[in-house]
This record gives sequence, C-alpha cells and structure tokens, in this order.
Amino acid sequence: MSQVLEEKLEKLSKEEQQLWALRHTAEHILHTAMQNLYPPLKKAMGPATEDGFYNDFDLDEKISEADFPKIEKEMQRLIDADYPMEQSLISPSEAKELFKNNPYKLEWIDEIEKRGEKVSVFTMGKEDTDLCSGPHASSTGAVKAFKLLSIAGAYWHGDEKNKMLTRIYGTAFSSKKELDEYLARIEEAKKRDHRKIGKDLGLFVFADLIGKGLPMLTAKGATIRRELERFIVDEELKRGYSHVITPPLAKVDLYKTSGHYPYYKNTMYPPMKVDEEELILRPMTCPHHFMLYKSEQHSYRELPIRLAELSPQFRYEKSGELTGLMRVRMFCLADAHIISQPENAKDEIKKVLDLIDFVNATLGMKKGVDYCYRLSLGDRNDTKKYYKDDAAWDHAEQVLREVLVETKAPFFEAPNEAAFYGPKIDIQVKNVAGHEETAFTVQYDFVMPKRFELTYIDSDGKEKEPIVIHRSSLGAFERTMAFLLEHFAGALPTWLSPVQVQVLPIADRHAEYATKVVESLKKNNIRAVLDDRSETLGSRIRDAQQQKVSYMLIIGDNEVKNNTVTERGRSGKNFGEFPLDAFITDIRKEIDEKIIN
Repeated sequence: MSQVLEEKLEKLSKEEQQLWALRHTAEHILHTAMQNLYPPLKKAMGPATEDGFYNDFDLDEKISEADFPKIEKEMQRLIDADYPMEQSLISPSEAKELFKNNPYKLEWIDEIEKRGEKVSVFTMGKEDTDLCSGPHASSTGAVKAFKLLSIAGAYWHGDEKNKMLTRIYGTAFSSKKELDEYLARIEEAKKRDHRKIGKDLGLFVFADLIGKGLPMLTAKGATIRRELERFIVDEELKRGYSHVITPPLAKVDLYKTSGHYPYYKNTMYPPMKVDEEELILRPMTCPHHFMLYKSEQHSYRELPIRLAELSPQFRYEKSGELTGLMRVRMFCLADAHIISQPENAKDEIKKVLDLIDFVNATLGMKKGVDYCYRLSLGDRNDTKKYYKDDAAWDHAEQVLREVLVETKAPFFEAPNEAAFYGPKIDIQVKNVAGHEETAFTVQYDFVMPKRFELTYIDSDGKEKEPIVIHRSSLGAFERTMAFLLEHFAGALPTWLSPVQVQVLPIADRHAEYATKVVESLKKNNIRAVLDDRSETLGSRIRDAQQQKVSYMLIIGDNEVKNNTVTERGRSGKNFGEFPLDAFITDIRKEIDEKIIN
C-alpha cells in the first residue's frame, strides 16, 4: 500500500475504512467483469474513492452507458459466487512475467522494483489475479449493493500526451437502502449542478477560441459577481483593511525570492521574455503585498497592517480537472495579508474567523452544517515540502489550535496539508453532493518575513521581524458563485439576484403605467425589467419563475387605477395587491439587510 493511501486511510473511521475496502473490492469485480466481457482489453488502474470507485481500461471496442446492464449482470455473477480475495507477495520478476502483456502494470512494477519491495497481488478465486496492495473485503460477496454511474475518457496519469483510456465510475454500499439514498442525492446534485444552472439562467459561457477554463460572465453573471465584490470590500473596509491594487504579473525573481517558484512551478504559466526581464502571471498575491509593505519603514504603532485586494490569479489546471466555475485557470480571490507583531497573532486570527463566519452567515451557510474547519499541519520530517524550523512550526500550530478551541469552532486536524511556509486553517464547505471543498484559508506564515526581510521598529527602537497571516474572506469569486448557485438551486437571495423584479403588464393599455413602475424601481436601485411581450401572462410568469426572478409585479386595470402593484413570488405564491411605495420599502429592506428569503 502506498504511503499516501496509508495516510488517507488512517484519517478514516473504522466504518469508513471498511466501506473503502468494500468499494475497492467492487472495483476489482468491475475490472474482472470487463476483462471477461471484452477480451483482450488491458486493465490500467482503478482505486476506491470518497464516494465509490472507478477503473481505467485500454480497449478497442467503444462502449457506453447502454452497456452497463450487461456489465452489472456479470459483476453480480462474480458477487454471487462469493470468491475470496487473497493476497500474495511475489518478486518483481515473477510479476513481470505474470503481467507481461500489460504495459500499464509493468510500469507500476518497475516503480515497485526501484523501491526494492515485493509485489502485492490479489487473486479473486479462479477469475482474476491483479496487481494491488489492498485493502479489500474478505470476499466478493461482501458487496451487497452497487451501481455503475457513468463513463468518460481519461488520459493515462492525467497527462494529455498519453493515450486516452476508457474510465467507468461506480459506487457500492453495504446495503441497498444506503445505495438508494446516495443515488437520490446524486440526482438532486445533477439538478443543482452550477454548470446546468449557469447555462439555463444565462450567467456564464465558455468559448473554444478563448480557451479552456476561462469563463466569461454575461451581464447577469457579472451582476452577481459585482454584488459579492461590493459586499466584501465594504465589509473589509469597516474592519480595518486597506484595499490596494497590484499588477497581475511580476518578474520570476519575485517568486524565486518567495520560494513559490520551485514549489508551484508546475502549476504556474511559463515565463514571458519582455525586454531584459522574465515576467510571469501571478499564481498568488502575497509577494506583491510584501513589496508594498517594504516600500516604507513601519513602526509597531502601525501594526497590524491589513492589506487586501480583489486579486486576479492564474494557475495551470489540467484540462481534465477543469469544472465550470469551480475549477478554472484564472480566478479572482478576495485576498489579504496581515502583517502583525507575533504576540498579536491570536487576536488577528480570531478577527479573521469572525469575518469568515459573518460572510458565510450572510451567504446562508450554517457553521457546523454547511462548513467546518480543518487545521492543516506540517510534517517535521518532510524538509523538501516544508520549511525547516521545528520550534516555529510547533508554535504556529499551537496558536491556530488555541484559536479554534477558544472560539469553539467545529474542527478536525489533518497532517501534511499545510502550506510550505506554515500551518493553516482551511474552511471546508460541503457542496450539494456532500463533498468537501476548501473555500477559504487562514495561514500562519513565519517564513516569508525572513525571505523578504520584513521588519518593523519596536517600542525599544530596534528592528523586529513580524509574522504574516494570509487569509481569504470570501474565497475565489468564481468558486463562491458556483457554491451559491448549487446551494440555492439558482434561486439566489434577492440582493444577489440578477433580476430582482420583473414587471408584467396584462394588456397593452397597462404598458404606460408598467413602464413608470420600472422607472420608480430603478430610481431606488432595484434591478427591474419590463416584460411586455405579446405572450400570455401565464407564459411570462413561468418564464420569470424559470429565470429565478425574485419577484413579479402584475399590472392590470386595478393596479393602474389605484397606483398599486400585485406582488407574486418566484415560488408561485401570490402576495396580493400593495401600494408601489410599500413594495419598494419592503424589497429595499430585504436587499439592504441581505435577508435570505
């Protein structure tokens, strides 16, 4: 078993480990069924995953989800036979002979041989022997409920230069009830997929001529982004942040100084030769903020200095990992760096967590339900990945741990997840499928001040070294938008809704008053549109509901006569007839107070 897998399994509970082993067994059942049905395919690799399993196959025959019933039937035969899963350790030379016709297995064997280890294989009765280190259930009969889910293409090792393989995804549980509940969640997740919602509501688009992972926001999508930007900038200014603007590119030397270049080189874009300089698109903003800080001398009386920025950043993501707005190649981060005296670090980190809790609450996320905290720790022995200073690591980790305990934050600890320059608190948000994603981070940095020679003049007149707290308050706007679209199934709170009110005159004779209503709404900074198309009223109401417009105002004879509007919600509820001024007062309160309705 690889060290990475061992570390992953150690973090799981006993029940989770058993489920992992069961799913790993189901993956073996899948690839055995495939080799029985589609000889002479070559099995590449296939692990258990957080919510199921998959396997990659090199086969000449094109298959689709229409073939799943046939594959599942063969899998069920193997399960019913209840074959034992038995492990053997053999020499690399024996393994090479056993898998001599499979270049994918031979590649793994070469790696094992370089480490001087025996090769682990698992045998499934008389049906199959495969290269694997486990863990597995004791027999195939342990798999009580399974389902194949989807099929996709996948490059070997995720490298576009390698051959495209056929990947089949599936899941397995210890009972049919658990499987049915999972499949129901998956169906709901499909309905709430932000990519589908974004297309249906006309919020963002992609273009091949622009490039993969580079979304363009429409006017509606840009409205959501703009409201989020205004919200977070205003809130940060209230809390003592100074908002700055720095260039989205810099000399490569800047990232060599910070140490990011060797660590993040593979996820950065290639340098550009410009005159006599090598420039690179920035993957993070902290070095820019350090140079701003260094532009003048600072006294302890000025600290903490909180530099914030809505920062465009660029990171290379493999094309197979790009996912709508969730994972892109250019994103904008609500970024900040707090330069503080070490003794004030705890108070500053508490203030950051308070800001993050406020942001999440405003966005409708409940602490402990929709998000929790992960204390991401370093490994003292891994000097390649982590800066070597055991005392500094111990102190920084303890500071973060004490903050989480003292603020009664729901958290868990995760070894070997820290940044190279210090431990961090990751705010883990659950998406609609129940998976955790890192949305915000708070990092304690004791390395960059040394690399950039950051100093301040202390009360004794001597130069001292500060610490830096890296933090994001709202995360990447693109990812946050994706979370919100899925969380609310597109029906965003009114303050974020691209169209807050749609005015619907019943007949042509009502159009003049309806136009005046729209004008009044716009004067009160309410995003309103007039829909006076010749479609039936019912059809226009359905269109507005499908577009998740917060409110519809129906205008007929009574409304024109009484200077009123009839209010209807996107849920279909009819709120009745109100004076226009009363409606404006109510919706402005909902917008200004960011009420989730």
